[in-house]
Formats: sequence, C-alpha cells, structure tokens
Amino acid sequence: MKPHPDSRATRWTAPAALVTAAVLSLSACSSSSGSSSGSGGDGGQAKAGGTLTFAVGSDAGCVDPQQVGSNDTIYSLRQIVDSLTDQDPRTGKIVPWLAKSWDISSDATTFTFHLRSGVTFSDGSPLTAQVVKDNFDAVPKLGALGVLAEGYLSGLQSTTVVDPLTVRVKFGQPNAQFLQATSTHSLGIESSASAKESPQEKCSKGVVGSGPFVLKSYVQNQSINLAKRGKYAWGSSLWTKKGEAYLDKLVFKVVPEAGVRTGSLQSGQVDAIGSVGKANEAALKGGRVNLQQRANPGVVFNLGLNNSRPLLKDTKVRQAIGFAIDRQQIVDAVFPTGTQPATSILAHTTPDYADLGPDLTFDAAKAKSLLDSAGWKAGSDGIRSKNGTRLRLTVKWFANAATNQPALELIQQQLKAVGVDVVLKELQITQFAPTLQSGDFDAVWGNVTRADPDILRSSYSTKLSNFYHLPASGLDSALSQQAATTEAAKRKQLVDQAQQLIVQNAYVVPVVELQTQLGVAEKVHNLDFDASSRIQLHDTWIG
Repeated sequence: MKPHPDSRATRWTAPAALVTAAVLSLSACSSSSGSSSGSGGDGGQAKAGGTLTFAVGSDAGCVDPQQVGSNDTIYSLRQIVDSLTDQDPRTGKIVPWLAKSWDISSDATTFTFHLRSGVTFSDGSPLTAQVVKDNFDAVPKLGALGVLAEGYLSGLQSTTVVDPLTVRVKFGQPNAQFLQATSTHSLGIESSASAKESPQEKCSKGVVGSGPFVLKSYVQNQSINLAKRGKYAWGSSLWTKKGEAYLDKLVFKVVPEAGVRTGSLQSGQVDAIGSVGKANEAALKGGRVNLQQRANPGVVFNLGLNNSRPLLKDTKVRQAIGFAIDRQQIVDAVFPTGTQPATSILAHTTPDYADLGPDLTFDAAKAKSLLDSAGWKAGSDGIRSKNGTRLRLTVKWFANAATNQPALELIQQQLKAVGVDVVLKELQITQFAPTLQSGDFDAVWGNVTRADPDILRSSYSTKLSNFYHLPASGLDSALSQQAATTEAAKRKQLVDQAQQLIVQNAYVVPVVELQTQLGVAEKVHNLDFDASSRIQLHDTWIG
C-alpha cells in the first residue's frame, strides 16, 4: 500500500498553472483578489451571524446531494454533506476532510481511508466505517438520478469495515479516478439512516448529513432553507475558519427570470445570484456588487446527439452540424466576459485536456459539402431533405441557466443557414434525467462538471449508461484503460485519444465552455468556489 499521511495524491493532480488559470474574479465596482475567495475583499473583521439569501434560476426537484447534478441545487445541498476528501481549487490536490489520511495499493485497486474521530451527523449518530460502507453499498442502487455517483463507484468489488474508523474500498480493476471522486458532492457522506432510505424518499424529504448546515425546509420550485449546525468541528482542511460556520441561515430562492434576479440583487432583496449572463453584466456594474467568475472543468456545453436516431447515425451529418456552428459568435453574443468557445469535449481547465480547436472550427462551406455528399439536398425554403425526409433536429433543453435559450436560438439560426431545421423544445429541469433515460430525444443541450477527465467515461462509455447511444468502438477501450491507469503520462495519452475519438466522430457537438458567474453583494465576504466551480459557504460572512 502507498500511504498518504498528508493526503497529497500528486499523480492525479492537475498542473498548477492550468488550475490557477481557471480561477478568475471580475469586480463590477472595485478590484478583487483574483482568487476563488474574492468576494468582498478583506472587509475588516469577520462577523458571525446573519442570513445569506441567494437567488438561483431553477430547482432540480430533489434534495439529495447524491442524486443532484444541476448547479443551482448543488449550491445549497453541498452545504449539508461533507466528503471523505476535498480538492484544492488552486492546485487540484486532494486533501483531508472526513478522512484524515488514506493508503492506496500500488495497483490502485484498494483504497483504505482512516476517518476522523468525533464527527457526528445532524441526527446525533457518529461517523464510522460502517456509515461509509452503508453509503457506498447504497449508491449503485440510486437509479436514474444517481448516474454520476454510480459511475464513480463502477467496478466496486467490496467495502470492508476494518475497524470503527477504518474502511477499505476495493475495486475489481485499477481505478485511477476514485480518489478525486471522493471529494465530490455526489459521494458526500450521509447518515446510515439516510443511506438506507429509498432514492425517492431521499429526494423528496432530504437527507441527514454531517455538514456545517442542516436542511430545515424545502418547497419545490420555490426555496431551500438551511440553518447552521451547532458544534460543527470537522471542516475541510482547506477552510480558513475552524468550528462552526459564520452564517446562521442560508435561504436559496428559485427565481427563474434572470432580469428579476438581477433587480433583486441591485435592490438588496437578495445577497447573491447565480447564472449571470452577458445581458445582465452591464446592469450590475457601478452598483455595490462583485461579479465572480470561475471556469468549470469537465464536459463543455454541447449538443448531446442521440446516435441511434436514423438521421444521426450518419457521421457526415453529425460532423456537418459541428462545422455549421460559429462558437465564437455564440460566446461573444451570449456568455459572460471571459468565456471560451469549446476546443475539445473537455474544458481547458480539466486535467489532461487536449486542444482540438482545429477540429471545431466554423466552416459553413464544409458543412454544406458534407451534407451534399451524404445525399441531403436543399429545397426551395433552404431546408434539406433526402428521400422525402426533411433534415430536422429537435433539441431539448432545460431552463437551469439564463444563457441556454439565447445560445440555442443562435445555433438554430446557424444550422438553418446550412439547411438544417432545428426545433427547440424547453422542458423542466426535473425532466432531464427521465429524458436521457428514455432516449426520447434527437439532441439534448447540457454540460457536466467534474475536475477529472474520467467524466468522459461516465458520460460516453457504452459499458455504462450510454445515454447518447454511441456504438461500441475503440472509444470504450480508451475510456476503460484511462480509468485503470495510474501512470500519469499513459493516462494522459489515453484521455487525449478519447477526446479525439469523440470530437472527430462528432458523437456529440462541443459548443462552449461553462464559465460560472455569480453576482455577489459587496457586504458578502469569502463566498468561495470549490474545485468544481460550485460554492462553499462555511467561511462566508456578512458585514
């Protein structure tokens, strides 16, 4: 076994320069620190107490961190669960949290975690090795909403209680991604009582966690209310404050309209807002507001194509869609300042990202040529057809980001210019997982955030959920091997290969990176981004 007494698992660490480049802060009224904790500057002495009110655009319809993938809901639920480890957003290193140290076998099949003593859940029950086992035994049974967590534990052979504070997790083959996975909200540790409830029960009534805040109430599509956990004393090693959080309460209000969120922040009705797009940046400048940005690692915003559809089985059609999209125009017109067009299926801030920009250039002439060669001919209205079938694509999307609709409307115009008729269909965010699971779509607009390239395996391996119905191919081998490879250079080579296969075959169409931008009142201090560009509020205070 390879011990990690200080938990510095460097073989899975992102290059420091790469991650540092991801951390941006844009102040609307004063200079900011340029780090992930830039809100409010120093602001004098930190003060305990008060309520932070945060307006988000949507509600995932579930209050179980292990089953939620939408940022708007993760912002609140991340505060109620702790993880075995944490990931430094500046360096990518994995550091202690509920686990004070760990050992990893030389072949990366066995992970032994040594837990902190004295940790309790909000129901008073203690953290033990058995609790971790109960969680990891339950995750594979979560179902459609637990796809991320299930993917992180794929290949799990056993979870063994060594002693009350030592737990051993064994996989059937090397699992290079697992240590980073233990830092995510998806594998946040819940009480044994919660772990034993059904996924539906956990979604509807919430879970018991050991985190610095406790869920007090949830009204679907309206609000999530949290209260400070008294006597909390086992925070992440990355946090500045020891013990309890500063804030007494957190209120997350669901406000779908971006303009209303912006007005609420300007008027002081709320203290922070999510999903600030370019259209609202100007309104917030000059007021007592800071705009905080951080580029999200993981899978970029893309058109997730259903490769089983007759229309989309043709590689030339998929490739033509990619060449028809002017990514820079979309970035310039819709997305926050500093956003980058996609140059791979992975964002540039993801470890082992490969720049495939030349394969993702805008080339309308090439798009038309590909469609011509595939037998699609333009009609009198400019839309192409073949054997009496119009070249029509229905794109399903969800209102969990203010940029989604205007970005897709531009894509609609760009594809029409080469003869593709795009129909946009909005669905509720609660329909996202059922839509993917049913396969009832031509294309879905979305992204997936994770600070590890194994997100490609979770998303596109035909051996897992395979929501986009990719055909079995050499991509599966590359994805499986990178997850089992502990040698950094070899893993990068395999991840590079996987990115090339996804992009060049246009299994999905990368469009733009996600740049999380929050509007935060000047009086709010230390509202921090974590490594996945979600927020951590333990150190946050108002004054």
